[in-house]
Amino acid sequence: MIKVKLDNGILNSILEIEKNKNSLDLVKIPINLSNKLRKNTKKRSSYASNKIEGNPLTYEQADAAIEAKNRHFIKPEQEIRNYYLALELLEKKLENKEPLSLKLLLEVQKQICEGEPKEKIGLRGAIPSGVLFAVWNNDGTPAYIPPEYSEVPTLLDELLKYINDSEDHPLIKAAVIHYQLVTIHPFEDGNGRTARIISSYYLSLNGYGFKNVGSLEEYMSYNIDEYYDSLQMGLPILYYDGRNNPPHGEIWIKYYLKIFSLYASKVLSIALEESNDNKQERLSHLSKKAKDFLKYLEKNNVLSFTPIDLANKFKVTNRTIINWCFELVNNGYLRPVIVNKRIRHYELIK
Repeated sequence: MIKVKLDNGILNSILEIEKNKNSLDLVKIPINLSNKLRKNTKKRSSYASNKIEGNPLTYEQADAAIEAKNRHFIKPEQEIRNYYLALELLEKKLENKEPLSLKLLLEVQKQICEGEPKEKIGLRGAIPSGVLFAVWNNDGTPAYIPPEYSEVPTLLDELLKYINDSEDHPLIKAAVIHYQLVTIHPFEDGNGRTARIISSYYLSLNGYGFKNVGSLEEYMSYNIDEYYDSLQMGLPILYYDGRNNPPHGEIWIKYYLKIFSLYASKVLSIALEESNDNKQERLSHLSKKAKDFLKYLEKNNVLSFTPIDLANKFKVTNRTIINWCFELVNNGYLRPVIVNKRIRHYELIK
């Protein structure tokens, strides 16, 4: 299993990512904008992760395949759609904070390989005598020979034990998850895609999802050769000749943190820009009196109120306050608290 030796480079990368994460936590992203960004992120991740595997579609073609309904899909389109659906599946899992497990791993791989022959679904089994199971180069030579299929369950158990018991930083664990799943190669198909999607899920599970803005897979896809070179670390193609216990595991860890740091910095920039643009757009839809009312609430930190609380303050009727609140609710500044189908009070969305 890959071992991690911390050094100043690794620690500085983690600190930089933490800094961006803390800054992003302070950015308010309205629900409507968050939904839009989340959908765009899933599309870009679906395109990029499959691009790494050689999927030939352009982003525009991938987007069209995701949005299409009730038609036949060619294999590259189905691969994109499968990944998108796997991301939606994990969104629901995240809501319940479902931990990583063999069951979850198998469920995700099954969705990623939906439509493939049944022998490609689930953990790989024995192969016919005299046949070499390997990852093949285009010229017919083996690029990587993974461990024997009989060792896969034990190796996955070891990985899950590490995830549950190790005190390593979540970013380190995510990098290890990614490397180990690609290296163990537990399935006949979908190993790289499963490794990328599961490591990202683990990050979200531990608070490093960066509000689902931006695609980590997209940053990996910018230089596919660097991605694979970092995974391989210059080691022989046979699992047992070093990839089972790489002597310089920091090569992969530093690559993963470098990519994540670039991603985290860009996500913060995107979130700030989108949030500011969205705020200006939403403000333009408000009447002058509704804007003044909002400024009062924000300046005085009025987090919760009923219309009657503020009617006297503004020397207006209760109905006038309700009308201003209606504008602010529609533009994402207030949240109505409803009890028995009636609005009891309003809360300021910070």
